[in-house]
Amino acid sequence: MHVVATAGHVDHGKSTLVRALTGMEPDRLAEERRRGLTIELGFAWTADGLAFVDVPGHERLVTTMLAGVGPVPAVLFVVAADQGWQRQSAEHLAVLDALRVRHGLLAVTRCDLAGARARAATRAAALEHIAGSTLGAVESVEVSGRTGAGLDDLRAALRRLTAALPPPDPDADVRLWIDRVFTVRGRGTVVTGTLPAGTIAVGDRLAPASGGDALRVRGLQALRRDRDAVGAVARVAVDLRGDTSSVRRGDALVTPGRWLATEAVDVRLRGDRAADLPAQLTFHAGTAAVPAHVRPLADDTARLILRRPLPLRVGDRALLRDPGRHRVSAGVTVLDVRPEPFTRRGAAKARARELAVLTGRPDGAAELRRRGLIRRADLLAMGVPAPSEPVAGDWLADPAHWDGLRRALASAVEAHAAAHPSDPGMPVEAARRALDLPDRALVEALASGLAHRDGRLFGAARRPELPPAVDTVRRDLAERPFHAPDAGRLAELGLTPALLAAAAAAGALLRLPGGIVLLPDAARRAAAILAGLDGPFTLSEARRALGTTRRVAVPLLEHLDAQGYTKRIDDQRRIRTERTP
Repeated sequence: MHVVATAGHVDHGKSTLVRALTGMEPDRLAEERRRGLTIELGFAWTADGLAFVDVPGHERLVTTMLAGVGPVPAVLFVVAADQGWQRQSAEHLAVLDALRVRHGLLAVTRCDLAGARARAATRAAALEHIAGSTLGAVESVEVSGRTGAGLDDLRAALRRLTAALPPPDPDADVRLWIDRVFTVRGRGTVVTGTLPAGTIAVGDRLAPASGGDALRVRGLQALRRDRDAVGAVARVAVDLRGDTSSVRRGDALVTPGRWLATEAVDVRLRGDRAADLPAQLTFHAGTAAVPAHVRPLADDTARLILRRPLPLRVGDRALLRDPGRHRVSAGVTVLDVRPEPFTRRGAAKARARELAVLTGRPDGAAELRRRGLIRRADLLAMGVPAPSEPVAGDWLADPAHWDGLRRALASAVEAHAAAHPSDPGMPVEAARRALDLPDRALVEALASGLAHRDGRLFGAARRPELPPAVDTVRRDLAERPFHAPDAGRLAELGLTPALLAAAAAAGALLRLPGGIVLLPDAARRAAAILAGLDGPFTLSEARRALGTTRRVAVPLLEHLDAQGYTKRIDDQRRIRTERTP
């Protein structure tokens, strides 16, 4: 399927032309048919799958016109031969130019009401106006929707136009801008829109970009035929299951988890200088029309604060319009959908310098250089491809920034060791805070060149400066390896929990639950003794074999279980032969 929108001044024959091409009535409302005036968007299609979005031409209905052309890749521009170029012709062309529409066709209509000279003059003037826009040089056809003259030429020109359109990406993330919402008895809420990329299938879940739970696609139609799946580009009607109370025209249905709904965007402007724009304008993207506050940053860049969030991506095209003056103020190219807030003096000027080099073409490597760190899912949701593999979890890192973080971590660990000679290991959480990192996994990935034990980081070749009391405990245990000193003895020696943790991290002692302290090789030595018992053994038998107390034996045996030396069978244990020392 191909989708083309109409454009042009009111009463220049857009609906008549669509009716003649399709045999369908694009004006759905009785008032439209009575007055001969398109008020709402109309939809019609040909037997070979060319769909039309017919837009109103009246100046008071430009917002509706924008909802129709926003998601559509090509336009049929209509100018009446007997009236020529008009005010709304100019505004509709300004809309198309602001949205940077590049594929179009001129139809000079009502040719039965004008002589050859008038038709030629209208055609030449319209082509000249259009050539100055992003549409550039377009093919033109003279036609009469009333008599049918020129319709075959127009059909052939439309086939050439649609054949030249760039192919859509059927695997892209879905963003369906809604242009109509209605209820069908027995079905529920149905929304329609133009699908510019991606594929929708029955059973899919789509999330309202305005927020709320994802909705299930219960049914799907294209050109009034039920479909199991529809790929872009297409006009679709989607039957939704779920809470649709907030769904309305101007909202969008998106692939869950793949889009960022944003209220702040940095943009490049095409049209009026940023400083000359009113502070309050209407931002049009897709079918949405949202009030926006404009903060100029440079002549051609600005920050927009939207009244409600929209699912936007880097490179999106939109426009700013002044509804009070009935004119397009500027075309918009989205440069950044996650700009940092201005929190310090001079931040806006610095941001203007950054934006000056951005093109609006997604560049993953450049985006990483600006941000240093970002989750891969967030980068993709911004519309920017990931330039590399994650460094930890889902985190992407700019190589230069990552190297700097590695050096900073090593310095922080060394500084901690110098400040805490008896406890040189820096906790991973403390390192995360010191480097202001968002995730502990990043610290652990950065610490590949550092010793890492018990949740602490140690500098290269550094040994903790342990007090002599540690050696005293070690000497006592060398004589009686399973007679762990009690809490009173440890306090007498001045061995606090922090010092014992440092000794354990340094490999001088083994700490077990319950305040038990043994030599580092206690597990291996205990397993060797217990291997000499005849078959499975009980706790009491192990305690006697090791010459220790129940206070020590219970946590020691649980440690042997965890280390794989022993296997518990009900109230007994046996030595694992594969781990026998």
